[in-house]
Order: sequence, then structure tokens, then C-alpha cells
Amino acid sequence: MQMHHSFRLKPLAAATSVALLVGFGAGAVRAADNLPDMGGSGGQPWRVDTFYENDTHARKDVGLSKFRNTIQVEADKDFGGNGTFSSIKLRTKFRGTYDGVYKLNDDEYGKNAGGPIRLENGRAGVDYGLNIGAPPAVPFLQGGGTVPHGGAPINNTNVALFGGPFAGNKFSDTYPNNPNDGMIVLGSNLHKTKGGVAFGVPQAPCDYDSRGCIKDYMDANSHELASPEFNDRLDFIREAFLVAKLPMADGRSWNFQLGKQQVVWGRTDLFRVLDVINPVDYSRNNIYDELQDIRIPMWIFTAEYRMGATETFDDTNVQLVWNFDKFRPNNLGQGGTPNQILGAGDFFRGMKNLWDNGGTVANFAGADPTGGLATNFGPNQIGIRKAHMPEWSFANTQLGIKWEGVYQGTGFSLNALTFRSQLPSLRNLASKGVANINSFTGATAVHPYLIAFDIYFPRVNLVGGSMDMQLDSIKSSLRLETALTKGEEFANTAKPGLYSESKVWRYVIGLDRPTFIPFLNEGRAFLLSGQIFGQHLLDHEEYRGPWGKYGMPDHEHNHIATFLMKGWYQNDRVSPQIIMAHDFEAGSSVAAPSLEWLFSDNLKITVGANYKFGDGAQKYSDARDGNPFPPFSGGQNGRPGTVQGMAGLTGYEPLGRFRAGPIGMANKEDEVFVTVRYKF
Repeated sequence: MQMHHSFRLKPLAAATSVALLVGFGAGAVRAADNLPDMGGSGGQPWRVDTFYENDTHARKDVGLSKFRNTIQVEADKDFGGNGTFSSIKLRTKFRGTYDGVYKLNDDEYGKNAGGPIRLENGRAGVDYGLNIGAPPAVPFLQGGGTVPHGGAPINNTNVALFGGPFAGNKFSDTYPNNPNDGMIVLGSNLHKTKGGVAFGVPQAPCDYDSRGCIKDYMDANSHELASPEFNDRLDFIREAFLVAKLPMADGRSWNFQLGKQQVVWGRTDLFRVLDVINPVDYSRNNIYDELQDIRIPMWIFTAEYRMGATETFDDTNVQLVWNFDKFRPNNLGQGGTPNQILGAGDFFRGMKNLWDNGGTVANFAGADPTGGLATNFGPNQIGIRKAHMPEWSFANTQLGIKWEGVYQGTGFSLNALTFRSQLPSLRNLASKGVANINSFTGATAVHPYLIAFDIYFPRVNLVGGSMDMQLDSIKSSLRLETALTKGEEFANTAKPGLYSESKVWRYVIGLDRPTFIPFLNEGRAFLLSGQIFGQHLLDHEEYRGPWGKYGMPDHEHNHIATFLMKGWYQNDRVSPQIIMAHDFEAGSSVAAPSLEWLFSDNLKITVGANYKFGDGAQKYSDARDGNPFPPFSGGQNGRPGTVQGMAGLTGYEPLGRFRAGPIGMANKEDEVFVTVRYKF
């Protein structure tokens, strides 16, 4: 489905227009710098910087995966004071982007992406007795090989062999709104199916193919994918906020910030423990861009009371934060786009397509450890029905408070925040009492354990703190950050609603040290930085069934370690670095070497790569064995047909992505890149 926006410009023209308008406007402002500054005194001229950047990526076996052209203008103005406020400043940043990959590589990411697909149909040479109690003598009920989308052996024509009666059943024979074209098989860019809930995922942008586009959540058209800043939320405004200082007695003061901005809590890089006020755009470059470039600015008001030194503390202040903007989730990427954290975009789009139009699901009917039969489902039976996007209300805004200070040279903070989860939660329709169609009988009823969902964004409460200190004895600085959240929701196949809530404890420990490595550079120290990130689900739930583990696919305890080594040569104009990360439970790693060359004061060129290695995709309980339509979908391998719940049947899709993590799910996305950045 295509989004209709009142603000619509052609992508490249839009990016160029904003840059030119702001750039020429900045020149006009410079000429008017002698005008009075809001009735105050001590104003300064406008400071304006304009940048152009081209970021080109090539991915193994895919070709061009990014051809992003960006113009960014930063314009700041110090207005001085006005009698009440001792200083008033304006900070602005505008960014326009055009990514040509959707035109230049449209066979992978544009209007010609995808094609006809075939889906796995159990394992070769295995007969399926299903609910009948004996292996059928009918050849098409014999597993093995693949079938085309729409050609599953379990359909309207043959479903009686699955155990009738079936008057009014909703299995499908044809898909007039879901033809076998323009799709890939879920997960096929990372792994072969090898069991699991696999299905077709439409790939073209939503203006070329509306299948699977989730209204108001993942329904971007080609213009919005290529130029994501130009939308109803005016994301081309990266920053636009006023900073005002109100002096108080005894050297204390209030500092106010109002406008579109990023509010950064925490002291660590990459991992978002306390730094959760702004959502993040992972569709830009997965996890590999700097957070300052991928945080989504929000309309926020902050009030900071700076108390200065006290009898106990060297410095202390209290900050109040009110994010009054309409809710924004993280951008996880959309089905068919180059960057999707955890492959979430493809999964969500394929599931939405199944609900709206029906489709073939691999290995589903009669599933047991030896396989399962591909099954044709009709519309409104399985998949994602809709996303419940929170409307604006005071209750849906975010409120936070931070107490920050310095004690004997050690910086610290204590933080508390109430907010809506920026990550989606999939709740089975039955958990909300919503009925849907029984595929076998055609009746409408509530079906626990069925993979039919709505998307929600639950309310989360967070408390935490941070600290940094100098360790002079080892010439290093130590960074600590921790948070405890309540209200986050996770997939859980042990529950009839297929989700549950868990308190989560997260922390990061970081150590930074400038170190001389004489055989590499005798005259300049290298920066060595290491971090360890921990996540613990305090209400984790997992069981071992006769066929494998089931419950929460997210690991109960997990750690990710990172290491950065950065050096400088030729008067700091050449800077090589390498960043490495390892996900311990996923068994997956990434190495990202790069070389930054400051060719001149205005031109910077960066070349690099990221290479993933390790286990990659992982299997977990895939919800085929929950028996949502008893007795027709149960009775496999000796289980009574009336028993509901999981036995531990596993596959790569759909929940193995949480076991593999963001590094493992990108295991086949090795890239090289060149970035050219010019300052005008």
C-alpha cells in the first residue's frame, strides 16, 4: 500500500533544494549579522558549515548495496543575552539524502527485485500419516523436495486427506492477489530452509508492490527509501533547538533546550543501555554507523539545574527530559531493503502478506522431527494483522530525570525514564481475545499458539546509572553503565500468546588506553578501547521438549565484546583503525578495518570493509507444533490430537534470528566501501 504524504518532493531535487536554500540562506544571514540580536547583547555571527558525502558499498554476491549521497548543513547562532537569560543560542542541522541503489541495482532492491519461489516440502523419502494414523498411499502427500508458491500438497483440493470433515475450509488453491513473482524465500539470503516456517517475502518498494506493507510502520515507497529524511515527520531537520541559560544566585543556573534534538545519556559507544531516549534508524547501515548519525531526532524539552560544587561533590546537576513528540519506533529496515537488523523487515513483510493475501508455508502441516508438508493458507488465518501505532497523548510521551555529578574526580549519573518500547512486540491474536479463521473448518474462533499476531509497543520503565574514572596506575579510563528495565516483551513459544514480559538487566564495561606500539609508530600513541556488553533476562523461560528446546529464543545471559585499535600517521592526516566484535552466545564475529585519509582540510576519504564470520543462522522452536487447530493440527508422532503446546520442533525461521543476533543474521553480508566527505 502506498503512503500519501502532503510533503512530497523528488528525492535528489529535494536533497539539493534543502542544501541550496539553507546554504544561500546562511550567506544572506551572514550579510545581516549587524542587525540587533533579539533585543540582547553580545551576539555572535552565524557559524555555517556545509558538507557533501558519498557513501558507496558493494556486498558479496549482491553487488551495489549503497550509493548514498548526502548534503548536510549545520548553522549555529549565538544571540547573546537579553536581560533575563544570560545567553540564547540556536542550533540547527539539516540533512538531505539520496540513495541511488534502488535505481542502480533494482534487480536486488528496486522495482525488479525478487522472482518466483519454491518452498521446502519436508524431507525426501518420508511418508506422512498426519492425523489419519497410517502413511497415505497418495504420492503428493509424500514429503521431499520443494513446491512452488501456491502449489502445496495441503490445499482445498487435497485437504480431506488430512482428516475431515472440511465443509467450508479455508485452505487455498490459488492466490490472485499474491502471484508467485517478485519474492524471495524468508531467510534465503542467509541459509537454506532445512525445516522451519518459511514463506515468500515480496521485495519491491511499496509503490511497485503493496503486498506485505504494514500501514504507518513498514510501508515506505521507493522515494521514501531513497530519501528517508523527506517525510511527514520532517526528518531533514536533524537539529533545530534553542539553548537558553537562566542565571540564579550563588553561581547556579538553569539551562533549557527546546526543539528537535538528540538527548544522549550514558558514557559508552555502540550499545544502548541508558542511551534510549531517541529511537535509532538501523536501516541506514545496520549497526555499523555512528549513533550520532542514526539516532532519530525528536521534539524534546530539557531543563537542567546546574548546582556546581557542593561540600560533598565537585560538581552536580539535575536534568529533566520531556520527549513530547509523537511516538517513533526504531527503523528496523523494510522487506527488500539492503539493511535490516535481525532480518526483521523481511520477516514482518512476509507475515503481513500471509495475513492479507494468504500464501504457502513450508513444512507446516503434520510437522514432526522428520519434516512437514508445505501448506496453502488463505487470507486472515496466519501472519501479522496490523501494527498498533501509539497515537499522541500525554500518556504516550516520555519523561526522564538524571542526577549527574563528579565526586573526587569520578563522574557519575543516576537515571530514570518511562517510555514506550522502540522495538515491536508480537502478541498472538488469542492473547487479546481476537478471533480468526480456522484453516480446517472455516469457522472463526480464538486460537492459542497460532502464529497470527498484532504488533504492539509496550510501556517500559528504566532505572540505571553510569560512572567514569581515571585509572592512573594503568594509564586508562574506565567507563561503566548499567540499567534495569521493566515492561519489555519477548517472543516465547511456551506461552499460548507466544510472548511474555521480562525484566532485563544490561550493562557495559569499557576501558580506553592510549598506548605506544613502537614497531608500528614510535612518535604517536594508538588508542585501544575495549567494551563488554551484558544482557540478562531475569524472567527468562525455556523448556526441553521431546523434539528440542522451546520458550524464549533470546538468550538468558549473553555478552558481546568489542575492540577498537586506532592510529595516526602523517601529522594525523592518515588514520587506520580496526573494530572487532564477538557475540559469545551466537558464536558470530565481525571485523571492520578502515583507513581514513584527510586529503586536505576540506576533503576526507575513507575506505574500509566489514567481514563477518562464525556460526551465522541458528535454529529454535518455530511454533509449527503448537496444535492451534485441534484436533486437525495435532497428533504428530504419537501426541494426542487434543493436546496444545510446543514439543520443541525447531527451524531457522522465524525465531532463530534472536539466537543469531544482529551479527549472525548479517553473516552473508560482507561489504567493502568508500566514503568521500567534502566540507565547503
